[in-house]
Amino acid sequence: MAIPAYKSDFLESCLSANILTFGSYTLKSGRQSPYFFNAGSFNNADLLSAIATAYAHTIVEFLTTHPTVPQPQVLFGPAYKGIPLACCTLLELRRIDLGTWGKVKYSFNRKEKKDHGEGGGIVGAALRDTTVLVLDDVITAGTAMRETIEIVKKEGGSVVGFVVAVDRMEKMPSENDDDGVPRPSAMGQIRKEYNVPTASIVTLDDLIQLLRGQGDEKDMERLQQYRNRYLASD
Repeated sequence: MAIPAYKSDFLESCLSANILTFGSYTLKSGRQSPYFFNAGSFNNADLLSAIATAYAHTIVEFLTTHPTVPQPQVLFGPAYKGIPLACCTLLELRRIDLGTWGKVKYSFNRKEKKDHGEGGGIVGAALRDTTVLVLDDVITAGTAMRETIEIVKKEGGSVVGFVVAVDRMEKMPSENDDDGVPRPSAMGQIRKEYNVPTASIVTLDDLIQLLRGQGDEKDMERLQQYRNRYLASD
């Protein structure tokens, strides 16, 4: 089954702009990954438009397939990479459906609280008594996810969902990472701990499928081996 056009278009943009690259990369977990996704490289108008379009389609699909999730009142982009993601995605959502998204707000956190001017740790819309949809790039260990949920909770808001660009589909790291013990992904653990639904623009499986369709056997094989070694149980 072919992946949706907005997913393949997004992956093609990532590959052509070297935002998604192949090689050998050491992750925070210490794992050697055969691929790397750098959301910070969406640094021109065309690329911002590409990722905003992909996020917008993903969010619309997410809300359609999760009818119990309330309409978000705020898009929240965790500092730093999440900030432009929330802003450009909200503009694209407004373009797609002005009636639904025209009055939705955006917000982000400061890494360090400001003690002058308006002060505080939040920039943009206040979060108190709002439904908040969080946008981020990639989740590995889930630490940033937990921090964001706590930030929103402390400000009086309610996180109704997380949307990321790439779901690596890999289990959470452990002290002995090659123990062969099944473990959930960071996103799966967050869903379980906080009862917050999640979505992604693309998954590792989508990337493997795209490479298979292009006949890129070498990179596809390395990704498949990595997947088999670290695949999450959820």
